[in-house]
Amino acid sequence: MSNWVRGWFAMAWLTAKRRVFVGKSVQIGKNFHLGIFSYISAARQLVIGDSVYIGKFCSIQCSGKIGSGVLIANNVGIVGRRDHDLHQIGVWIRDADWIGSSGRLVSDPRNWICIEDDVWIGFGATVLSGITVGRGAIIAAGAVVTTSVSPYDIVGGNPARPIGRRFNAREIEVHERGLANGLRK
Repeated sequence: MSNWVRGWFAMAWLTAKRRVFVGKSVQIGKNFHLGIFSYISAARQLVIGDSVYIGKFCSIQCSGKIGSGVLIANNVGIVGRRDHDLHQIGVWIRDADWIGSSGRLVSDPRNWICIEDDVWIGFGATVLSGITVGRGAIIAAGAVVTTSVSPYDIVGGNPARPIGRRFNAREIEVHERGLANGLRK
């Protein structure tokens, strides 16, 4: 197979994958990778930065922001905390208001996520909306994140709790200086 044909198939695949697995309200930055069978949607808007890698079999379904340089491993779920109105009386939960039919739920800040730059979310983690994952943080494999994560913290468990720090204060300064000077690789 010629390089031209291979390139054409690769481009066609990327275009099809983005049309099928990325919702219309999702804005993607440069150098974006989406693993096979991952799906991204947002009720209002999700802005994804540059150089973001999302692994296979991920489900990202909330509005908000994912920063640049973020690594999301396989089987990760980033989902809305209040997607369905569980307090609606006289209605089956299946038929209750949900984020796709309710402006109130769409605008609820508990249904938005902020994942800052340089974050790594490990295999099988679940991150609930309504929180901020701070710059440089690491979410351990299998963690269930229900509260905000401080910059450069490493969290794990269910519910996720701090289990370490990625860098000490001096190393953070050097790391930040390197990122600012474009020494990414």
